Amino acid sequence: MVILIAGPYRSGTHDDPARMAANLRRLETAALPLFRAGHLPLIGEWVALPLLAQAGSTRPGDAAYNEILYPVAHRLLAQCDAVLRLPGSSQGADEDVRLAQERGLPVYYRLEDVPTCLPDR
Repeated sequence: MVILIAGPYRSGTHDDPARMAANLRRLETAALPLFRAGHLPLIGEWVALPLLAQAGSTRPGDAAYNEILYPVAHRLLAQCDAVLRLPGSSQGADEDVRLAQERGLPVYYRLEDVPTCLPDR
């Protein structure tokens, strides 16, 4: 399955780049176990961040950021088979879940719940 990993990226960071990077690393910790279980993990920021740089975004919430960040996740979601929603407050991740459910896609809340997936130990 192609699985979108959704969770906090900007939320709760007060736009601190170090905290946003830490949130991205947290999202990425779920990618390898999904891959090793035979799935293709996707994180919207993997696609959005290079696009933001090309578009000249200088800060979270600027025009380019708003044009690209969430729409990337929504376009990726159209190609996904499921969502893995990691813990933490995130309006963007909640919207990903809502769209996935609207499309009838499974939403998992723990790695252990994803078929054939066990978290790395």
